[in-house]
Amino acid sequence: MRTARRYLAKEIYRSCTVVLLALLGLFTFFALVDDLDNVGSKFTIFALFYLQALAMPTRLYDLLPIGLLIGSILALAGLAQRNELVILRVSGVSGLKLLGMLWVVTIPVMIGATVLSEWVTPIAEIKSSEANLLYRGSAGGNRLESGYWFKEPTKDGGARTLNIAKLKADGEVEGVILYEFRKDLELIALSKAETGRFADGKLILYNVVENRISHDAVQALDNAKPPTDPVIQVVKIPQRELTTTLTPGRLLARVLTPERMSLVTLLDYIDYLRHNQLQADRQIVAVWRKGVYPFTLLIMMTIAAPVAFMQTRRGGVGAKVFIGILVGVGFFMVNQLSLNVGMLSHWPPWVTAIVPNLGALLIALGALTLMEYRHTVSRVMDQRWPWRRSPV
Repeated sequence: MRTARRYLAKEIYRSCTVVLLALLGLFTFFALVDDLDNVGSKFTIFALFYLQALAMPTRLYDLLPIGLLIGSILALAGLAQRNELVILRVSGVSGLKLLGMLWVVTIPVMIGATVLSEWVTPIAEIKSSEANLLYRGSAGGNRLESGYWFKEPTKDGGARTLNIAKLKADGEVEGVILYEFRKDLELIALSKAETGRFADGKLILYNVVENRISHDAVQALDNAKPPTDPVIQVVKIPQRELTTTLTPGRLLARVLTPERMSLVTLLDYIDYLRHNQLQADRQIVAVWRKGVYPFTLLIMMTIAAPVAFMQTRRGGVGAKVFIGILVGVGFFMVNQLSLNVGMLSHWPPWVTAIVPNLGALLIALGALTLMEYRHTVSRVMDQRWPWRRSPV
């Protein structure tokens, strides 16, 4: 059994490696061609290749389930064509035992996927964002036309809103606008700073122009009379320090896609959002999906397992393999679509992450069981419905 499992592993790993390399090369080539128009004096060809190299771990993360599915189907189809699976069946390996062997083969891939998800991809994404800031001037991500927005409470029970126009690669910021509110959400100050940087839990702003709004400003405007004191005072401050819960890591977390973040960073960002009474549904769904991601590989392998029971002597193996690939790709698309539908319909996070995977697993297991016991099922159906028998 161990020899058979090693042989299966060797065939599947080799086929999956070829498929993943082909997919990575194809998608990287398309991305290079698409970005060639942006090459110029600042965004050089070296920068283009550097950014594409940093994007490869993310592409591998996205393509790994599909690559495992296609590679496994091709490997099992090759074994079936060479009648090697028949030898396994004759030696006493049932369909469920074969599925168990395939699951064992998938365990190293799951471990590698976890390492890729928790360490390699987040580091590559952060480096890619920093490189985009350096070469393109923007990191993309969840950025509005006006920049990045953050909200947090103040010690006196009020609140403040930060608008950052530009993030820099070294963790500094440019074009900072600060809105400060009282408990009743009445605006008391509006400040603009040219630059800023984070240090020891503080945001240090430089060249600040602060507009302080008088407490009696609303009453003075209601009376429609010239106030005795200025309604707004404009003060220029060379440097101002703000105690804040924001950090450079949380700034980058605002830019990154939640699934590309490590679990530790994601949980820290969720804690920040909840502490500041901001919506964290998207990030909570990402935590569930990251937990389910390694098991998606098991499901892909389960979908590939019924290919082992195809009758090659009847022909049409290529068509059946193609159908298997379509089923797997369709599952992957439904799995991704469930994220958007779940967010719009306010489904519980575990439903969005688990239900599509559980449904695909049950369907694949049902198909495998049906193919394993197809002769028994056929005999039972002939006994119950005799008219199904073909005439002699």
